[in-house]
Amino acid sequence: MNFTPLPLPGVWRVDVELREDQRGNFTRAFCEGEFRAHGLETHVSQASTSYNLRGGTLRGLHYQLPPASEVKMIRVLRGSIWDVVVDVRAGSPTFLRWHSEELSASNRAMIYVPRGFAHGFISQTDDVEILYLMSHPHDPAQERGLRWDDPTIGIAWPARPVAISMRDESWPAAMESFHEFERMRVLL
Repeated sequence: MNFTPLPLPGVWRVDVELREDQRGNFTRAFCEGEFRAHGLETHVSQASTSYNLRGGTLRGLHYQLPPASEVKMIRVLRGSIWDVVVDVRAGSPTFLRWHSEELSASNRAMIYVPRGFAHGFISQTDDVEILYLMSHPHDPAQERGLRWDDPTIGIAWPARPVAISMRDESWPAAMESFHEFERMRVLL
């Protein structure tokens, strides 16, 4: 596995090493020892998938408050997404900055998202399936989100969404959530 630190502290791109022969290929999707060697969390308490019927489906920007804050590892199994992470740690030098990566079944890349970051994506193809490995189970009481089109964050999405949930459409703007970001800074 190849680990590349991204511009937001603690966010990594993980590229797999394919072993190919006449049968096809084999790769490790996760290796506790290699993640640990890079100082990354290795505990996985929940694995989930997301299926997105249409290209242009937007999900996010989601995060959980402490004590349910979570590390997420995201990999696309089918199709392609434009994946986004946003630093929501008040006091961080990269507070409210974002970074994006294209994740696809063909590039097999994974994004490691540490605690204190919101995550979202827009599907770039139809029939997208995504695998999430998470360090903490989903906790509806601690679930939060930010507006995908918040001008304070200024994400340059590659396309306008054609499908988005009412919940994701109604998340507050970042500055309306500032007290929660402060809580995260204290508890992370």
